[in-house]
Amino acid sequence: MSAKPLTAAAPAGDAMTPEERRAGASLASIFALRMLGLFLILPVFAVYAHTLPSGDNGLLVGLAIGIYGATQALFQIPYGIASDRFGRKPVIVFGLLLFALGSFIAAAADDLPMIIAGRVLQGAGAISAAVTALAADLTREQHRTKVMAMIGSSIGLVFALSLVAAPLLYAAIGMAGIFALTGGLALLAIVALYKVVPPAPKVLVDGGRTRFADVLFHPQLLRLNFGVFVLHLTQTAMWVLIPATLVKTGDLPLAEHWKVYLPAVLVSFAFMVPAVIAAEKYGRMKMVFNGAVVLLLLVQAGFGLFGQGLWPLALLLTAFFVAFNILEATQPSLISRIAPAEAKGAALGIYNTTQSLGLFLGGAVGGMLAQRLGGDAVWWCTGILSLVWLALGLTMKPPVRAQQRPA
Repeated sequence: MSAKPLTAAAPAGDAMTPEERRAGASLASIFALRMLGLFLILPVFAVYAHTLPSGDNGLLVGLAIGIYGATQALFQIPYGIASDRFGRKPVIVFGLLLFALGSFIAAAADDLPMIIAGRVLQGAGAISAAVTALAADLTREQHRTKVMAMIGSSIGLVFALSLVAAPLLYAAIGMAGIFALTGGLALLAIVALYKVVPPAPKVLVDGGRTRFADVLFHPQLLRLNFGVFVLHLTQTAMWVLIPATLVKTGDLPLAEHWKVYLPAVLVSFAFMVPAVIAAEKYGRMKMVFNGAVVLLLLVQAGFGLFGQGLWPLALLLTAFFVAFNILEATQPSLISRIAPAEAKGAALGIYNTTQSLGLFLGGAVGGMLAQRLGGDAVWWCTGILSLVWLALGLTMKPPVRAQQRPA
């Protein structure tokens, strides 16, 4: 069974084409918008919720924040499969329209149940699998990790920028304005999808379709799916502890936490770029990948042993974002190379589902462990999960590089 994209011949040389650069930049912007809907409300929603009826109901407040990730998890696989069958761009448009509708419902809401309904629809616009599959369609293998790095890095950058922008936007336009803004940006993203993103290549499938079960239980894909679950569970579990620790031991007010987060994200890009180049250009994908998992493991140990005071926290957060951004770049690239071309959307749908489950469960697991067993239990949990991930990564069989394949 094989599938060959019908694309124009690539120019001589190893440089990215203008179309590949444009595809990466524009799809990273669309992907960042999806994460903006999750991150932008985090710093301010709990404050806003107290102004609403039932705003003192912790369950409803938690649902309003977390339900987005839950519906993301439910719809990633159907969207991925649909993008394989009906095309990437129509599925992305449908998801962005749902996201916009949910944003406008939340903007018009005057109670928590209606906001929760809007957040359900926002999360149902689960475009991640279709976006990353389209990015894979539009790039050659030797440049795919670079494009995935652009898309994956948008998560860390949007997270840091949200911590800076959310309080300012909340003061200027209120929570309703923030929801309406994200809805309007979703509609603009549809325009960008057709005006800026290059046309998706057609795929010729020989020999029928791959069974979904074969994709779901593929041994190499399972390793990567477990990895992204651990990565995003760790990310959200960490932020159960990090803000309070920065206040308590770093003597940094909550409103000034962006002074740590934003530089940490920006500095991490300087380390990520050479790592991605080494992974792609010099065939060091497995080494770079597992090195990033080792760094993630060391960061969790570092938080448990030395995570007190402003400078240790800042250095550990910078190291975390280095590992995070490398893994966010390499994992979807590996998924797109290992999965059969005709089931690429399905494979990325499963991948993004486990990512969303990690986001959803990380806060709950981190909060429960911190409350019942103390903060050290969170670092033990994330550290052990990272160690299991490393063991799986060491047995991973990376895909054969395109230039190594027989003609």
